[in-house]
Amino acid sequence: MLLVFVRLGAALMLMPGFGEAYISPRIRLLIALTVSVVVLPILPPVLPALPDSAMALFLLIFGEVFVGFFLGSVSRILMAALSIGGMMIAMVTGLANALTNDPTAAQQGSIAGSFLSMMALLIIITLDLHHVLLRGVIESYQIFVPGQPLLVGDFSEMVTRVVSKTFLLGFQIASPFVAVALIFNLGLGLLSRLMPQMQVFFIAIPLQIVVGLGILMIALPALLAWFIAGFEEVMLPFAGLR
Repeated sequence: MLLVFVRLGAALMLMPGFGEAYISPRIRLLIALTVSVVVLPILPPVLPALPDSAMALFLLIFGEVFVGFFLGSVSRILMAALSIGGMMIAMVTGLANALTNDPTAAQQGSIAGSFLSMMALLIIITLDLHHVLLRGVIESYQIFVPGQPLLVGDFSEMVTRVVSKTFLLGFQIASPFVAVALIFNLGLGLLSRLMPQMQVFFIAIPLQIVVGLGILMIALPALLAWFIAGFEEVMLPFAGLR
């Protein structure tokens, strides 16, 4: 029971929807205990025997914590794509200095990033992808058997791939805004050359914000759908669904 709770608790501490900072720690603890009790009857064949020494038990628990942190970190790193894309959007729309509290990242972030993170979290829960995350932790016992040596090299390679996927998703989310901002700034530069007496910045800043909000309103469904597709591409193999 302790080994199952350690892996599940470490994973749920970081997973989107379960490990948010604004969720009470008691509720998260209760969820971890409940899920551990539910899945315990199906896991005895893969659980090792009780070690004879305290050091062996400590190493066993450490391995389970490490695996749980790895599983939770993969999904949490993917959520960072929204913060990256949101900051890019804020940079090209003139909202980079307007920071607000990002509840999913538990830190200050751009308005666009906070909004996208909350919307993505809502969609993840609506589509029951948080159940896929839980299934991934349970299915992980078939890959990362308790008591077996940790696959540190494979862990490192997977984290590297997820980080690169996160930056790619962030840039793809912000790509419509980057393209429009490039055309917009080229037009402003041409206008300033044709009419030097016009104060371009007084016109550009409000117009840049309006154009950015308009693009966000139009492209929001496509942006979130693209992120969810990338999220599923990484997380579904953990649950044995792809």
